[in-house]
Amino acid sequence: MSKYRIVMVRHGESEWNKLNLFCGWYDAGLSEKGETEAVAAGKALKQAGYTFDLAHTSMLTRAQTTLQKILKEIQQENISISKTWRLNERHYGNLTGMNKTETAKKYGEEQVQIWRRSFDTPPPPMEADHKYYNEIVNDARYADEPKPEEFPKFESLKLTIDRTLPYWNGTIIPQLKEGKNIIIVAHGNSLRGIVKHLDQLSNDEIMGLNLPTGIPFVYELDENFKPVISMKFLGDEETVKAAIASVAAQGKAK
Repeated sequence: MSKYRIVMVRHGESEWNKLNLFCGWYDAGLSEKGETEAVAAGKALKQAGYTFDLAHTSMLTRAQTTLQKILKEIQQENISISKTWRLNERHYGNLTGMNKTETAKKYGEEQVQIWRRSFDTPPPPMEADHKYYNEIVNDARYADEPKPEEFPKFESLKLTIDRTLPYWNGTIIPQLKEGKNIIIVAHGNSLRGIVKHLDQLSNDEIMGLNLPTGIPFVYELDENFKPVISMKFLGDEETVKAAIASVAAQGKAK
């Protein structure tokens, strides 16, 4: 018997997704396709009759814009929105800005898949001489948090989960207990961390999970916050499959 329901959406395709670049904490905007995906996500939620009391998103524009377009479609632009670095995409360290295909040619597909999908092997760190270091580290949106000692130079999926789950457990769970209807619009890896936690996936199982951009998925949870229904996508099966396959292919040398 489900007691709670929560909707999650990975942001629409970003300009850097389109260019097949490692994005991480770089603040890429949505591509034209990504904007279309965000509107489609809103239409799917509207058609299914979803309404929300609260929204959670990351500090990054691509997630915030996706959320704004969804809320506009469902005519709920005035609900409370919480923005947190804890829902940011995984920090790709020194790989930030590199083309995934070119990186696979240079280091081998296997190494790139380890960096992209292994549970606890981080990419090389982003050092002070990196092209995007100052743009990210000195961004005014991070003036209050994370604390300097918490600011990542790189993250594995494990490290991403370590900073995402405290927000899930400390902020989102209490709001669900209060009966709030919640939507989270975030990123592939921060959402994968929540999915791993909810579905108790092994480290190997989460490596194989690819979340499509811009397609809402729903969890229904029992009184102990265990899934009664897991990852129910609001989209036709073929579209979802094609979108997942597209994400899976990003790290290949071609």
